[in-house]
Amino acid sequence: MYIESIELKNYRNYETLSLTFDRGTNIFYGDNAQGKTNILEAVYLCGTTKSHRGSKDREMIQFNAEEAHIRMFVKKEGISRKIDMHLKKNKPKGIAIDGIPIRKAGELFGILNLVFFSPEDLNIIKNGPGERRRFIDLELCQLNKLYLSDLSNYNHILNQRNKLLKDLSFQPSLISTLEVWDEQLAHYGTAIIRSRRDFIDEMNGIIGEIHSNITGGKEEIQLLYEPSTSEEHFLSVLSQNRERDCRFKMTSSGPHRDDLCVKINGMDIRKYGSQGQQRTAALSLKLSEIYMVKKRIKDMPVLLLDDVLSELDSNRQNYLLNSISQVQTMITCTGLDDFIDKRFHINKIFKVVDGKVYCPG
Repeated sequence: MYIESIELKNYRNYETLSLTFDRGTNIFYGDNAQGKTNILEAVYLCGTTKSHRGSKDREMIQFNAEEAHIRMFVKKEGISRKIDMHLKKNKPKGIAIDGIPIRKAGELFGILNLVFFSPEDLNIIKNGPGERRRFIDLELCQLNKLYLSDLSNYNHILNQRNKLLKDLSFQPSLISTLEVWDEQLAHYGTAIIRSRRDFIDEMNGIIGEIHSNITGGKEEIQLLYEPSTSEEHFLSVLSQNRERDCRFKMTSSGPHRDDLCVKINGMDIRKYGSQGQQRTAALSLKLSEIYMVKKRIKDMPVLLLDDVLSELDSNRQNYLLNSISQVQTMITCTGLDDFIDKRFHINKIFKVVDGKVYCPG
């Protein structure tokens, strides 16, 4: 699969923009704050319905406009597909596939698989558990529509349960309805835990060789899923923690409290690893995503690299660049020297200056 082209209208700092991509490596270079990342964000948004930055729709619309439009053409298995996305300031976004509006965002998943890698991702190991849960969820949502549905339902029920826990202070009689929410939360939560466990098991079968190659065989990596409760005991744990949940007015157990432990040679590098070990493990995780997608769908995803090379040393840069030769890649950077010095093959170059994109000959 690969992205053929994208068109933007009133998106971020682009009033209008139309780009055609190469199937290989596409590089966007220019000074900081010119709009390079905005292009990658638009691609990711059009493929997943979400901004990698966590931005709201209204924040991505040009200041003087009421709505923005993204149109992207994707080729998969020889068939060209058109994705249209309308962002509106005060209404939900509108999405159409091949001109036909869709009702649920989940209908979009499966058309395009994306792996986004930014400097923030290099801190996934040392940051809080929320970052690591997000890493798991973003990939699983692209690969498994049922997981997307389970996660959406779980989060909705979790919000309702937490609201009820707050309301109990004013209406104690509502406690009789808590059991209904517990049963639904356990139903979807159990499915999420099972999917995450399978995902981490599968990742362990991929990441070991990648990490060993990056470190020259010096380090052995292992991923350990740390659920806050097991599938079998989730409902009983909710019951046991009910008094505490009522006191603190929040749900204390469930997939929203899960974590991922990363061990190097048996050591938990979240706590004891050096910055170099943490960053290398993050690179291994991201590269593993690519091969996870390939294994699942028998095709390569599109890779988006947002100014990552400047954050990596020469050895890790080389390994990353050598790993993406078979993947359509979009890279942002401030200069081309690193690619020229390493004699890395570039298929198409775009220069970005203040919301304008030029294609040097």
